[in-house]
Amino acid sequence: MIDFEEELKKYEPAIEVEQAEEDIRARDLTDLTDLLYNMTSQQQSGNTK
Repeated sequence: MIDFEEELKKYEPAIEVEQAEEDIRARDLTDLTDLLYNMTSQQQSGNTK
């Protein structure tokens, strides 16, 4: 049987994963909410002209 507590003690995150996390946090990424906000604000400004 697997001893999960013992396996967790052995766990070390992969270097690539840690580097990817740092790279993702360092970038200013546009998410879906930002895109929808920009689209609706552009649409609204177009309707007021």
